Amino acid sequence: MLSYPASAVSTPDGQVNVLQITDLHLSPPVFTDKNTGGKNDSAVAICQRSFEAIIKQALSEERRCDLILVTGDLVNQVQVEVYDHIFEVLQATGIPFACIAGNHDVTDENNSELPFFQRELVARPADTRLLNRHVIETDHWQLLLLDSSMTGKVEGEVTTADIDWLCEQLEACAKPALIALHHHVIPVDSDWIDQHMVENADIFWQRLAAFEHLKVIISGHTHQEQVRHRQGVTVYSTPSTCYQFKPFEDDFAYDKSALPGYRWLQLANNGEVASWVERLDT
Repeated sequence: MLSYPASAVSTPDGQVNVLQITDLHLSPPVFTDKNTGGKNDSAVAICQRSFEAIIKQALSEERRCDLILVTGDLVNQVQVEVYDHIFEVLQATGIPFACIAGNHDVTDENNSELPFFQRELVARPADTRLLNRHVIETDHWQLLLLDSSMTGKVEGEVTTADIDWLCEQLEACAKPALIALHHHVIPVDSDWIDQHMVENADIFWQRLAAFEHLKVIISGHTHQEQVRHRQGVTVYSTPSTCYQFKPFEDDFAYDKSALPGYRWLQLANNGEVASWVERLDT
C-alpha cells in the first residue's frame, strides 16, 4: 500500500508529471437506481461517475503520472465514508498523492436548494487526512501545500503563520517552487466568486515578492480554467471534475457547455513548467 501523504518524488529523468484534480464535490456513492433502468442521473451520481472517469482517462494516457494533487472540495458535505471512498480510489492507482481542504471540506451548506445567501453555513472539522503546510520534495522542485479553508466560511485565508511558513521554506530551499491551495489568489473577473477568494491576497503577494524561484501557483474553487501572471509567477485555475462555473460572469451561473476537466503540470528538471487542461471525453 502507498504511504500517505506523498512527501518525496524522484523520477529517472528528473521531470515530474503532476495530475491536479479539484472540486470533486462527492456525496455518498450512488451507482444505480431501479427507477432509471440502472442508471442514476442525479447530481450525486454524476459527480461520482465523473471523478472515477477522469481518473481512468488521465491515467490511460501515454504520459507517465508521478504525483496526483487534489486541491480541495473533495466532498459536498462532510462525511467520513466519502473520504474513505476517495482515498480508496486514489490508493488503487498506485501513484503518490496528496489532498488539501477546500471550503466544502470544513463547511456544510444546509438548505442547498435555496439561494446562497439564505443557506445556513455550518462549521465542520477537517478530515485528518487533509494536509496543511506540507512539503513534497522532488529532484528539482519543491511543492508547498497549504490549507486555505476557514471553518464555516466560503472564502479563504492564508494566515500570517502560513505566510511565515512559506517564506521559511522558500528561504531554506532554492529549488523552483510550486504552491498548491484551494482558494484563488488572483481575481478571475467573476464578482460573485471573487468575493470568496483568499481574503488577504495582497499581503500574500507582498511577502512572496522576494522569491524569484516561486514559479507556479495552482488552485481550485473557481470551477474554470484560467491562466494569469503576477510577479513572475504563473497562476493556474483548474476546472472541477464535476460541474463548471461560467467564466467572466458577475452573478452565479453554471457553464453547461464546459465538460469536467483536470490539469497536467510538467515540472522540468531545468525549472521550466508546461501545463494544460484536458476535458473528459464524452
